[in-house]
Amino acid sequence: MNKLGSLVLAISLVAAPAVSMAAYEGGDVKDGGSISGTVKFKGTAPAPKKLDVGKDKEVCGKAPKLDQSLIVDNGNLVNAVVTITDIKKGKKIELKKVQLDQNGCEYHPHVLAFPAGSTIEVLNPDGILHNVHSYSKVNSPFNQAQPKFKKTLDVKVEKPEAVEVKCDVHGWMKAYVVVNDSPYFAVTDAEGKFEIKDLPAGDYTLEAWHPTLGTRTLKISIGKAKRGDVTARFSYKQSEM
Repeated sequence: MNKLGSLVLAISLVAAPAVSMAAYEGGDVKDGGSISGTVKFKGTAPAPKKLDVGKDKEVCGKAPKLDQSLIVDNGNLVNAVVTITDIKKGKKIELKKVQLDQNGCEYHPHVLAFPAGSTIEVLNPDGILHNVHSYSKVNSPFNQAQPKFKKTLDVKVEKPEAVEVKCDVHGWMKAYVVVNDSPYFAVTDAEGKFEIKDLPAGDYTLEAWHPTLGTRTLKISIGKAKRGDVTARFSYKQSEM
């Protein structure tokens, strides 16, 4: 098993992950390798700020609201999107309907990643008016009211990009959808961990992107052996915030 040590990369922070413009070819992958690891945060992360709930308090104020822009668990970064940015051929892309929930006047999940061409099903279980507003630059932006009787709202997203989503009714509500041009991506879980499977042998660029902290990249190699597994570890520093 190949192992990549912990790296702190001195690169500029950018507002969005890299987007490959070349067409991706999907097919069968036999004896593919995998990449797993963590995204680290070095230093003391600030405590999440309490958000001011100034509207529809009978629904939105049932539980405290905390800023989700930087969540760190035991030094590991939650909600980072890890992507193979330069893969041209691999396993088939499976388009599916993914869900963005607005339960309790909060978006769940805070960061949602999926392949281009998929459909977002926006849920409104709150029984009040929400307004879903995307700030897309590559895709056509959507800005749609979702009244209490409209429990679901479907939006198809065709092109790769990272998009900020807000609710115009409740200003504290914010999420990010990250649209990918291949199936090789993952979002770090509540422990800052990720895994990407079924990679054909080759040399690749692995990128971690976080909506607040920007990007980090690593070069990784997947061997031709059946167990072509790689452990990767990214690091962000408090001093770069």
